[in-house]
Amino acid sequence: MSTTLGIIEGFYGPVWNWQERQQLVRALAPHGYGFYLYAPKADAFLRRRWQEPHPPAMVAELAEFGRFCRQQGLRFGIGLSPFEIFNSFDDAARSALAAKLELLDRIGIDELAILFDDMRADTHALAETQVDIMHWIRERTQARYLSICPSYYSDDPVLDRVFGERPTAYLETLGRLLDHDIQVFWTGEEVCSREISPGHLKRVSDRLGRKPVLWDNYPVNDGDRMSRHLHLRAFTGRPAANGAYLAGHGINPALQPVLTTIPAITLAESYRQGTEYQYGQAFRQAAKEVLGRELAEQLHADLLVLQDAGLGRISEEKRQSLMRTYDAYDHPAASEILRWLVGEYQVTDEMVRTQ
Repeated sequence: MSTTLGIIEGFYGPVWNWQERQQLVRALAPHGYGFYLYAPKADAFLRRRWQEPHPPAMVAELAEFGRFCRQQGLRFGIGLSPFEIFNSFDDAARSALAAKLELLDRIGIDELAILFDDMRADTHALAETQVDIMHWIRERTQARYLSICPSYYSDDPVLDRVFGERPTAYLETLGRLLDHDIQVFWTGEEVCSREISPGHLKRVSDRLGRKPVLWDNYPVNDGDRMSRHLHLRAFTGRPAANGAYLAGHGINPALQPVLTTIPAITLAESYRQGTEYQYGQAFRQAAKEVLGRELAEQLHADLLVLQDAGLGRISEEKRQSLMRTYDAYDHPAASEILRWLVGEYQVTDEMVRTQ
């Protein structure tokens, strides 16, 4: 499989602990996953409070996790969202950024991703300014890989509605001016794309002057509406032929770290099997690997309720019956389902606004 697969921990809402992250890496490394990008929206020191250093204990934990990823054969990266820095890239911003880059070098990262997504731009010449910032960073980081998530990272008009209209030829300008060894993230025709095709990726490659790295927003289930559903089904609409037009394929995982390994494994299978891939078959196989036969069969039987109906449409009686069912299993995935059923994974609009 030539496409490098990765995990992009880039969701809003509750954060994972280090043990959960390690477990996910351990489960996916044998399936050819090659990178882990740590960028949870809830880590304020990477977003709204980016000018402040991470607390020393957290620096140590990040460094330790980076070492763990490398031992498992994955490169380790951190996604920094220097909040709205492009609106005023002045001396104060530069010195805060230099200090942050020094700290990230001390942690020891293989990849640095600068994420300009999900913030408002009030600056003339947005693409040019972001390119300048990226080139400035490249002079000052020891990370071997540098990547950028543009402000407009999809064709989806929702981005223009929420963050202001995109500048004319924004993507083309970014691609033309940005040094060729800097990678660019892209989510597809939508923020959460139902399908991503070779034809679409070829067009984006032409506009960017390079193959994008796919930031795939499945099986992520953050946000008020999505967090009421478990995203468990196998990947669909990602044909293996996409690999020819990609520099990498990272998935933004679901809030449930054990359950997310099921769809994650199916993506690797879809690339491996090519036109032979069958998503129902792939789900059953991956679920059995992660959960064992009995729990996998139970989950398969409940897919319609857990993924499609979701919490908003489950009667109280059905919820209680599901709780009894999954309470009988001694497995971390069953615990995740129980926690979801009592609303522990609910992501509110307030969280999305403030993280």
